[in-house]
Amino acid sequence: MDEKIIIIDFGSQLTQLIARRVREHNVYCEIHPFNHIPEIDDTVKGIILSGSPCSVREVDAPMVDLKHLISKVPLLGVCYGAQLLADSLGGNVEASTTREYGRAILGKIEDNNSLFANIAVGTQTWMSHGDTITNLPSNARVIASTDSVEMAAFQFNDVEVYGIQFHPEVTHTTDGKTLLKNFLVGICGCAQSWTSDSFVETSVAEMKEQLGDDKVVLGLSGGVDSSVAAMLIHKAIGKNLYCIFVDNGLLRKNEFEEVLESYKGLGLNVKGVNAKDKFYEALKGLTDPELKRKAIGKTFIEVFDDEAHQIQDVKWLAQGTIYPDIIESVSVKGPSATIKSHHNVGGLPDYMKLKIVEPLKLLFKDGVREVGAAMEMPTAILSRHPFPGPGLGIRILGDITAEKVRILQEVDYFFIQGLKDAGLYDGVWQAGSMLLPVQSVGVMGDERTYESVVALRAVTSVDGMTADWAHLPYEFLADVSNKIINNVKGVNRVVYDISSKPPATIEWE
Repeated sequence: MDEKIIIIDFGSQLTQLIARRVREHNVYCEIHPFNHIPEIDDTVKGIILSGSPCSVREVDAPMVDLKHLISKVPLLGVCYGAQLLADSLGGNVEASTTREYGRAILGKIEDNNSLFANIAVGTQTWMSHGDTITNLPSNARVIASTDSVEMAAFQFNDVEVYGIQFHPEVTHTTDGKTLLKNFLVGICGCAQSWTSDSFVETSVAEMKEQLGDDKVVLGLSGGVDSSVAAMLIHKAIGKNLYCIFVDNGLLRKNEFEEVLESYKGLGLNVKGVNAKDKFYEALKGLTDPELKRKAIGKTFIEVFDDEAHQIQDVKWLAQGTIYPDIIESVSVKGPSATIKSHHNVGGLPDYMKLKIVEPLKLLFKDGVREVGAAMEMPTAILSRHPFPGPGLGIRILGDITAEKVRILQEVDYFFIQGLKDAGLYDGVWQAGSMLLPVQSVGVMGDERTYESVVALRAVTSVDGMTADWAHLPYEFLADVSNKIINNVKGVNRVVYDISSKPPATIEWE
């Protein structure tokens, strides 16, 4: 990269959102944990310090050598980052005596300050902190205030170092995008040259040099990430890319056939493999979600390895790993607890002996779609909702059987097709159906029934890191519920999940 912004992560849930906002300005950035800061070389144009759930007043609060960083490039501290600047360089931070959470209006802004160019007094910001800065270092001055927070923003007098106690990355800060542009372009001098077209051009050129005439094998899932990765690599090496699409028996209704058909027009070399029975056998009797994930992953690798060995002299394995996959695999405080096994990062068995190529590892999900659009890929592929690697295997709670898969495929078909028919599909980040290990009593005709319960789940989100339940119309939910109960034998009750992430996850297992 010719230029980049480094974001130092202190554990905030909003760190990835800062990165996405930076990239919206066509500026490349990287997130690094505070305890693994890379070398600040000539490509680094600026540094952003993220927020944190911690307090700078805690004994074990995350810290960095700020004096070393300040001497290098312009720096912007956000919330915890701002308080860390003040506390470490001679100021003072104390527990706030007033509530500093939610909307706050900037009543004072320093005239002609570079960070606040084109931002007027009265602009709305979003605060979220329990501590506040009570004294600034002697060589810093206040550049913006609210009624209750005098030091809402400050600047050091002799260097391009700024601190703000509000969050510019959230939409509630109405001029947050402008403030970030002022920092990135006006202060750091970024050229805003990191676009989807430039990413395609650079990636293809790099892979041509990296891969040469080597053969590459890629496991397609039908999803956005693997499809865009395949097209990028295909542009670089053409027929030397071999794609394998495995039917694990846990796909959506008709998905295997429909996905294979959709790839025909892209010129990709794709082989479909029906391995349903092998997966069902591996899953027999398993109820623990993590064991199911591992069984599905192990079986996929076995099937994929068998197919890959039928191709002579394969040197590389391609994966659709994206940037959040990488970030989620690194904790700001060392190895993180296992939330779930990831389908891309790690897990490649030693016996495969293949080198890895990951053309999307720098991108967020929306960036992946933009790159696909730049390559003129079909909207039907790019607009698809995310679908978990283990498929319906983690949407059937309890053990997996072919009959349970049939039931859930039918339920899921009515739900997803219903969203499309009602024009609601594109407004939802992800939707799916869960088959619960619960039987409920019902009445159909003159008979009492004792059949399965299914839960419908639809969420809105930007990148899947956080999500809110989709407020689908009651009329739509009533219609879908009616269709499911009338048409899917074995189901007599439908419920709708209204949990947000956090505290709930998008999937149930």
